[in-house]
Amino acid sequence: MNEPGASVVHHPAETELFEDTLTCDVSLPAAFEPGSSAIRAGAAEMLLRSVALVEDSRGGDDADERGEGSQQLQRLEARMDLALVLLGRLLRQSTQALPLRPVRWSRRGLRLEQGQRTGAVQGSAGIVRLQPADWLPDHIELPVQVLGEATSGNGSLYLWLRLQSTGDALETALERHLFRLHRRQIADSRRPR
Repeated sequence: MNEPGASVVHHPAETELFEDTLTCDVSLPAAFEPGSSAIRAGAAEMLLRSVALVEDSRGGDDADERGEGSQQLQRLEARMDLALVLLGRLLRQSTQALPLRPVRWSRRGLRLEQGQRTGAVQGSAGIVRLQPADWLPDHIELPVQVLGEATSGNGSLYLWLRLQSTGDALETALERHLFRLHRRQIADSRRPR
């Protein structure tokens, strides 16, 4: 996540992607791949909806209503969490994991902090792969258009990507996911350190 006061390049894409809209600054596994290829919008939508269902069910318990049944459910959820972590480790060992990157994300697009130049040309198509939840070892693929690439004063390389339309259902799932990330950011900032 970009720290306050971090050197970010002022690029016209910042306004286009992030002005007057809900924006999240997060660090998550992400990668950009230039070129266009077919993506399955339905798979990304299903994954985002499933993440929302799981996270809503975990956060929805009222502290006063926690009885024996709720404690059993929490133990079962803890076991599932451990199983997912172990599965994620196995998958990362057998496949190439996405690198952890600072990302600024809105319903319009993303800014990725890259380690090196991508060679992407402004206006060209590409795909961004993102892991939407740290507890789930899977990623979504979203079609994007390159808006720009630039280096900041401290040497960081940034890539601005506009999300391409994939249908109303996926756009709704993305907006809901971003709202959840934003709400979690606010809650984390209010916790004593």
